[in-house]
Amino acid sequence: MTIAVGDKLPDATFKEMTADGAKVITSAEIFAGKKVVLFGVPGAFTPTCSNNHLPGYLENHDAILARGVDTIAVVSVNDVHVMGAWANFTGGEGKILYLADGTGDFAKSVGLDFVSNDMGLRARRFSMIVDNGKVTALNVETKPGVDTSGAAHILSQL
Repeated sequence: MTIAVGDKLPDATFKEMTADGAKVITSAEIFAGKKVVLFGVPGAFTPTCSNNHLPGYLENHDAILARGVDTIAVVSVNDVHVMGAWANFTGGEGKILYLADGTGDFAKSVGLDFVSNDMGLRARRFSMIVDNGKVTALNVETKPGVDTSGAAHILSQL
């Protein structure tokens, strides 16, 4: 079952790449007592994710934070090394928290997983606003491309 507005996010662990290497980070560390914009992508370095989805969040970083958001995070079913390289490549380090959901456990636990013929288990393209661990807005793409999960739509919901 897919998570819905009003639901609490399940406990989860992710990995993030830091200057000291890979670090485990929990959902409590990310979401407790904070307002977070979380968006999910099927894969780091894939064309739509890198050229259309992520850039909107980088370009609107300051505007999103100005609306009371503490953190902007992106999650993908990729390993921590890929997510770290993507953060570096896109210039998003220090602006967006790049979360590796390496085994897809988070994507599965919130019902936003799918199996791609080419890439295996992946996260669906989505965005959400999470306030102290509770989902207050959820946008899941129903067709290829970026529409309701993009930064412009999230800004309208803040």
